[in-house]
Amino acid sequence: MQNGIHFISGLPRSGSTLLAALLRQNPRFHAGMSGPVGAFYAALLGEMSARNEFAVFIDDRQRRALLTSLFTAYYQDIHPRQLVFDTNRAWCGKLASLAQLFPASRIICSVRHLSWIIDSIERLVQRNAFEPSKMFNFEPGGTVYARADAVAGGSGFVGFAYNALKEAFYGEHAKRLVLVQYDSLTRQPKETLRALYDTLGETWFEHDVDNVVYDDAAEFDARLGMPGLHEIARQVRPTERNTILPPDIFRRFEGDSFWRDPSLNPNGVTVI
Repeated sequence: MQNGIHFISGLPRSGSTLLAALLRQNPRFHAGMSGPVGAFYAALLGEMSARNEFAVFIDDRQRRALLTSLFTAYYQDIHPRQLVFDTNRAWCGKLASLAQLFPASRIICSVRHLSWIIDSIERLVQRNAFEPSKMFNFEPGGTVYARADAVAGGSGFVGFAYNALKEAFYGEHAKRLVLVQYDSLTRQPKETLRALYDTLGETWFEHDVDNVVYDDAAEFDARLGMPGLHEIARQVRPTERNTILPPDIFRRFEGDSFWRDPSLNPNGVTVI
Protein backbone atom coordinates (compact mmCIF):
# COMPACT_ATOMS: atom_id res chain seq x y z
CA MET A 1 0.00 0.00 0.00
CA GLN A 2 2.71 2.43 -1.08
CA ASN A 3 0.34 5.40 -1.30
CA GLY A 4 -1.16 4.69 2.10
CA ILE A 5 -4.50 3.68 3.52
CA HIS A 6 -7.02 5.12 5.95
CA PHE A 7 -10.29 3.62 7.16
CA ILE A 8 -13.85 4.96 7.32
CA SER A 9 -15.97 3.48 10.08
CA GLY A 10 -18.32 4.71 12.80
CA LEU A 11 -22.12 4.73 12.81
CA PRO A 12 -24.47 3.88 9.93
CA ARG A 13 -26.75 6.53 8.45
CA SER A 14 -24.35 9.22 9.67
CA GLY A 15 -22.73 10.48 6.48
CA SER A 16 -20.03 7.94 5.64
CA THR A 17 -21.27 7.48 2.06
CA LEU A 18 -21.50 11.24 1.63
CA LEU A 19 -17.98 11.63 3.01
CA ALA A 20 -16.67 8.95 0.63
CA ALA A 21 -18.45 10.60 -2.31
CA LEU A 22 -16.81 13.91 -1.46
CA LEU A 23 -13.36 12.43 -0.91
CA ARG A 24 -13.39 10.57 -4.22
CA GLN A 25 -13.74 13.91 -6.03
CA ASN A 26 -10.04 14.26 -5.29
CA PRO A 27 -8.25 12.27 -8.02
CA ARG A 28 -5.58 11.26 -5.50
CA PHE A 29 -8.14 9.49 -3.28
CA HIS A 30 -10.06 6.24 -3.62
CA ALA A 31 -13.16 5.93 -1.41
CA GLY A 32 -16.54 4.21 -1.50
CA MET A 33 -19.33 2.61 0.53
CA SER A 34 -18.69 -0.40 2.76
CA GLY A 35 -16.82 -3.06 0.81
CA PRO A 36 -15.91 -6.73 1.22
CA VAL A 37 -12.40 -6.33 2.66
CA GLY A 38 -13.62 -6.21 6.26
CA ALA A 39 -15.45 -9.54 5.87
CA PHE A 40 -12.44 -11.09 4.14
CA TYR A 41 -10.24 -9.84 6.97
CA ALA A 42 -12.43 -11.38 9.68
CA ALA A 43 -12.73 -14.68 7.81
CA LEU A 44 -8.98 -14.95 7.24
CA LEU A 45 -8.21 -14.07 10.84
CA GLY A 46 -10.64 -16.74 12.00
CA GLU A 47 -9.12 -19.39 9.75
CA MET A 48 -5.67 -18.63 11.16
CA SER A 49 -6.91 -19.14 14.73
CA ALA A 50 -6.72 -22.29 16.85
CA ARG A 51 -10.08 -23.47 15.52
CA ASN A 52 -8.12 -24.53 12.43
CA GLU A 53 -5.86 -27.50 13.21
CA PHE A 54 -3.25 -26.17 10.78
CA ALA A 55 -2.86 -22.94 12.75
CA VAL A 56 0.15 -24.49 14.49
CA PHE A 57 2.11 -23.79 11.30
CA ILE A 58 1.35 -20.05 11.36
CA ASP A 59 3.04 -17.50 13.59
CA ASP A 60 2.12 -13.84 14.20
CA ARG A 61 4.62 -12.61 11.62
CA GLN A 62 2.93 -14.73 8.96
CA ARG A 63 -0.53 -13.65 10.13
CA ARG A 64 0.44 -10.00 9.74
CA ALA A 65 1.92 -10.66 6.29
CA LEU A 66 -1.16 -12.54 5.09
CA LEU A 67 -3.56 -9.88 6.37
CA THR A 68 -1.52 -7.09 4.79
CA SER A 69 -1.41 -8.96 1.49
CA LEU A 70 -5.22 -9.06 1.49
CA PHE A 71 -5.35 -5.26 1.18
CA THR A 72 -2.55 -5.21 -1.38
CA ALA A 73 -4.28 -7.81 -3.55
CA TYR A 74 -7.71 -6.20 -3.39
CA TYR A 75 -6.41 -2.71 -4.16
CA GLN A 76 -3.64 -3.71 -6.56
CA ASP A 77 -5.11 -1.67 -9.42
CA ILE A 78 -5.74 1.37 -7.21
CA HIS A 79 -3.02 1.89 -4.64
CA PRO A 80 -0.15 2.53 -7.06
CA ARG A 81 -1.68 5.94 -7.79
CA GLN A 82 -4.20 6.69 -5.01
CA LEU A 83 -4.57 6.92 -1.26
CA VAL A 84 -7.17 4.35 -0.23
CA PHE A 85 -10.04 4.95 2.20
CA ASP A 86 -11.62 1.56 2.99
CA THR A 87 -15.05 1.66 4.60
CA ASN A 88 -16.42 -0.89 7.06
CA ARG A 89 -18.30 -0.60 10.37
CA ALA A 90 -16.11 -3.35 11.83
CA TRP A 91 -12.84 -1.43 11.62
CA CYS A 92 -13.37 0.29 14.99
CA GLY A 93 -13.32 -3.16 16.55
CA LYS A 94 -10.06 -4.05 14.79
CA LEU A 95 -8.09 -0.98 15.85
CA ALA A 96 -5.37 -2.87 17.73
CA SER A 97 -4.46 -5.02 14.72
CA LEU A 98 -4.79 -2.19 12.17
CA ALA A 99 -2.38 -0.11 14.25
CA GLN A 100 0.25 -2.82 13.77
CA LEU A 101 -0.44 -3.48 10.08
CA PHE A 102 -0.72 0.17 9.01
CA PRO A 103 0.99 2.38 11.62
CA ALA A 104 0.35 5.61 9.68
CA SER A 105 -3.37 4.97 9.13
CA ARG A 106 -6.26 6.82 10.78
CA ILE A 107 -9.83 5.66 11.39
CA ILE A 108 -12.37 8.28 10.27
CA CYS A 109 -15.63 7.69 12.15
CA SER A 110 -18.89 9.23 11.02
CA VAL A 111 -21.17 9.94 13.96
CA ARG A 112 -24.71 11.24 14.45
CA HIS A 113 -27.31 11.50 17.19
CA LEU A 114 -28.62 7.94 17.57
CA SER A 115 -32.26 9.03 17.67
CA TRP A 116 -31.92 10.50 14.19
CA ILE A 117 -30.13 7.37 12.94
CA ILE A 118 -33.07 5.23 14.11
CA ASP A 119 -35.45 7.77 12.58
CA SER A 120 -33.56 7.59 9.28
CA ILE A 121 -33.81 3.79 9.19
CA GLU A 122 -37.53 3.87 9.98
CA ARG A 123 -38.09 6.39 7.19
CA LEU A 124 -36.48 3.96 4.73
CA VAL A 125 -38.64 1.11 6.02
CA GLN A 126 -41.79 3.15 5.48
CA ARG A 127 -40.57 4.47 2.14
CA ASN A 128 -40.11 0.85 0.98
CA ALA A 129 -43.38 -0.36 2.50
CA PHE A 130 -43.88 -3.11 -0.08
CA GLU A 131 -40.36 -4.52 0.16
CA PRO A 132 -39.30 -6.30 3.39
CA SER A 133 -35.63 -5.81 4.18
CA LYS A 134 -32.78 -8.19 4.91
CA MET A 135 -32.00 -5.87 7.82
CA PHE A 136 -35.06 -7.40 9.54
CA ASN A 137 -34.71 -10.91 8.05
CA PHE A 138 -37.23 -10.02 5.34
CA GLU A 139 -40.04 -10.23 7.91
CA PRO A 140 -43.06 -8.24 6.66
CA GLY A 141 -44.54 -7.77 10.16
CA GLY A 142 -43.18 -6.03 13.21
CA THR A 143 -43.55 -2.55 14.63
CA VAL A 144 -41.33 0.48 14.96
CA TYR A 145 -40.60 -0.67 18.52
CA ALA A 146 -39.40 -4.09 17.39
CA ARG A 147 -37.32 -2.57 14.60
CA ALA A 148 -35.70 -0.05 16.96
CA ASP A 149 -34.85 -2.85 19.39
CA ALA A 150 -33.42 -4.96 16.56
CA VAL A 151 -31.09 -2.33 15.09
CA ALA A 152 -30.03 -0.90 18.48
CA GLY A 153 -29.21 -4.27 20.06
CA GLY A 154 -25.59 -5.30 20.64
CA SER A 155 -25.46 -7.28 17.40
CA GLY A 156 -27.80 -5.00 15.47
CA PHE A 157 -27.06 -2.74 12.52
CA VAL A 158 -26.61 0.30 14.77
CA GLY A 159 -25.81 -1.28 18.13
CA PHE A 160 -22.77 -3.22 16.94
CA ALA A 161 -21.26 -0.16 15.27
CA TYR A 162 -21.98 1.98 18.34
CA ASN A 163 -20.30 -0.50 20.70
CA ALA A 164 -17.29 -0.85 18.40
CA LEU A 165 -16.98 2.95 18.26
CA LYS A 166 -17.01 3.21 22.07
CA GLU A 167 -14.44 0.42 22.33
CA ALA A 168 -12.11 2.34 20.03
CA PHE A 169 -12.87 5.75 21.56
CA TYR A 170 -11.85 4.63 25.04
CA GLY A 171 -9.15 2.17 24.00
CA GLU A 172 -5.36 2.26 23.80
CA HIS A 173 -5.28 3.50 20.20
CA ALA A 174 -8.00 6.13 20.54
CA LYS A 175 -5.85 8.95 19.15
CA ARG A 176 -5.92 7.23 15.77
CA LEU A 177 -9.62 8.13 15.53
CA VAL A 178 -11.04 11.18 13.79
CA LEU A 179 -14.75 11.65 14.43
CA VAL A 180 -16.71 13.54 11.77
CA GLN A 181 -20.13 14.67 12.95
CA TYR A 182 -23.01 14.44 10.51
CA ASP A 183 -24.21 17.92 11.38
CA SER A 184 -20.76 19.38 10.74
CA LEU A 185 -20.48 17.65 7.36
CA THR A 186 -23.93 18.70 6.14
CA ARG A 187 -23.95 22.24 7.56
CA GLN A 188 -20.31 23.21 6.92
CA PRO A 189 -19.00 20.69 4.39
CA LYS A 190 -15.94 22.60 3.17
CA GLU A 191 -14.84 23.61 6.66
CA THR A 192 -15.28 20.01 7.83
CA LEU A 193 -13.28 18.66 4.90
CA ARG A 194 -10.51 21.21 5.49
CA ALA A 195 -10.26 20.13 9.13
CA LEU A 196 -10.08 16.49 8.03
CA TYR A 197 -7.38 17.26 5.44
CA ASP A 198 -5.37 19.09 8.10
CA THR A 199 -5.69 16.17 10.52
CA LEU A 200 -4.56 13.69 7.86
CA GLY A 201 -1.75 15.96 6.65
CA GLU A 202 -3.10 16.05 3.09
CA THR A 203 -2.88 18.88 0.56
CA TRP A 204 -6.22 20.63 0.13
CA PHE A 205 -8.37 19.89 -2.92
CA GLU A 206 -11.26 22.18 -3.84
CA HIS A 207 -14.37 20.00 -3.51
CA ASP A 208 -17.66 20.73 -5.27
CA VAL A 209 -20.27 20.40 -2.52
CA ASP A 210 -23.07 21.40 -4.91
CA ASN A 211 -22.47 18.52 -7.31
CA VAL A 212 -21.86 15.32 -5.36
CA VAL A 213 -22.40 12.07 -7.24
CA TYR A 214 -22.43 8.51 -5.93
CA ASP A 215 -24.16 5.95 -8.17
CA ASP A 216 -22.42 2.73 -7.11
CA ALA A 217 -24.91 1.42 -4.56
CA ALA A 218 -28.28 0.92 -6.28
CA GLU A 219 -27.91 -2.82 -6.91
CA PHE A 220 -26.46 -3.46 -3.44
CA ASP A 221 -29.33 -1.60 -1.75
CA ALA A 222 -31.92 -3.43 -3.87
CA ARG A 223 -30.53 -6.84 -2.88
CA LEU A 224 -30.67 -5.77 0.74
CA GLY A 225 -34.33 -4.92 0.30
CA MET A 226 -33.60 -1.33 1.30
CA PRO A 227 -33.50 0.87 -1.84
CA GLY A 228 -32.04 4.26 -1.06
CA LEU A 229 -29.91 3.10 1.88
CA HIS A 230 -26.78 4.65 0.35
CA GLU A 231 -28.53 7.37 -1.65
CA ILE A 232 -27.15 10.88 -1.25
CA ALA A 233 -28.39 14.28 -2.40
CA ARG A 234 -26.44 16.05 -5.11
CA GLN A 235 -26.10 19.21 -3.02
CA VAL A 236 -24.69 19.00 0.50
CA ARG A 237 -27.07 20.77 2.85
CA PRO A 238 -28.81 20.12 6.16
CA THR A 239 -32.35 18.78 6.17
CA GLU A 240 -34.69 20.09 8.85
CA ARG A 241 -37.58 17.77 9.68
CA ASN A 242 -39.69 16.38 12.49
CA THR A 243 -39.06 12.84 13.65
CA ILE A 244 -41.48 10.06 12.73
CA LEU A 245 -40.50 8.05 15.82
CA PRO A 246 -42.80 7.80 18.84
CA PRO A 247 -41.52 10.20 21.54
CA ASP A 248 -40.44 7.43 23.92
CA ILE A 249 -38.20 5.82 21.28
CA PHE A 250 -36.66 9.15 20.35
CA ARG A 251 -35.96 9.99 24.01
CA ARG A 252 -34.44 6.55 24.58
CA PHE A 253 -31.24 7.53 22.73
CA GLU A 254 -31.00 11.21 23.67
CA GLY A 255 -28.02 10.80 26.00
CA ASP A 256 -25.92 8.52 23.80
CA SER A 257 -23.89 11.13 21.90
CA PHE A 258 -20.89 10.77 24.20
CA TRP A 259 -18.50 12.38 21.71
CA ARG A 260 -20.21 15.77 22.20
CA ASP A 261 -19.14 16.02 25.86
CA PRO A 262 -15.44 16.98 26.28
CA SER A 263 -15.47 15.53 29.79
CA LEU A 264 -16.16 12.11 28.25
CA ASN A 265 -13.17 12.35 25.91
CA PRO A 266 -10.20 11.45 28.16
CA ASN A 267 -7.99 10.43 25.24
CA GLY A 268 -8.32 13.69 23.35
CA VAL A 269 -9.91 12.13 20.27
CA THR A 270 -10.27 14.62 17.39
CA VAL A 271 -13.94 15.48 16.88
CA ILE A 272 -14.83 17.65 13.87
